[in-house]
Amino acid sequence: MAMKGRKFLKLVALVDRLRGPDGCPWDREQTFDTLKPLLLEEAYETLEALDSGDRSAFCGELGDLLFQVAFLSQMAETEGAFDIDEVAEGVVGKMVRRHPHVFGDATADSAEGVLHQWEDIKRRERSGGSGGRGGDDSILDHLPRLPALLTALKITGKASRVGFDWSHIDGVVEKLEEEVGELRQALESPPAARRENVEQEVGDLLFAAVNIARFLDIDPETALRKSNRKFVDRFQFMEAALRRAGKDLGNTTLDEMEELWQQAKKAL
Repeated sequence: MAMKGRKFLKLVALVDRLRGPDGCPWDREQTFDTLKPLLLEEAYETLEALDSGDRSAFCGELGDLLFQVAFLSQMAETEGAFDIDEVAEGVVGKMVRRHPHVFGDATADSAEGVLHQWEDIKRRERSGGSGGRGGDDSILDHLPRLPALLTALKITGKASRVGFDWSHIDGVVEKLEEEVGELRQALESPPAARRENVEQEVGDLLFAAVNIARFLDIDPETALRKSNRKFVDRFQFMEAALRRAGKDLGNTTLDEMEELWQQAKKAL
């Protein structure tokens, strides 16, 4: 059986060729800034393929994402910063350090125990190896730059791991209902303060919804992507029905659209 990872060397050689003197003009002209949106796009396309359940598509999208890693590493190598070997070596070293229950003498008997240990090791790494937390250190320091939805999930997850959490889902749902009530109050604000108050309460409402997802061990990003897809499917069902009737959204009443929407909900 061939050793895993050998084909990765072909990918690295391919990127070197594309970025080489006789390679592709487009590839040679790319910068870190021009590749930022592509990296994000490939990550989301990978998630979409994973959600689809199509493992062949998932494999293909992982390849596209891996290509971005190899490509960005080659660009860094060109400017003398680091190369793909240093990328691999760095992540291997980090994973070994953060899994002392696998590669060392520590013990962790549950996934929760692993997460607590992981956070403690990360804090020690940031403080230069000292054992305790500094007086100004916070478990919410060093949050990654993520979309706001995922950042909210990170924040609530970190807080819950030190016991700042509800004991039952009822408490989280009541918090959501409380935020709905506060949004209703904000809608009655004086005109000068209305927009700011409403924006704040909408944010609190979204934060509470993310907390519910986290409490129930549901990824809110995945849940929202599925709801987005469901809405698109139903909306397109409605558009198709209107076209068959020789109509479009511009000459359709809201009541007619609502009737078609209910049909779409039954069909999809």
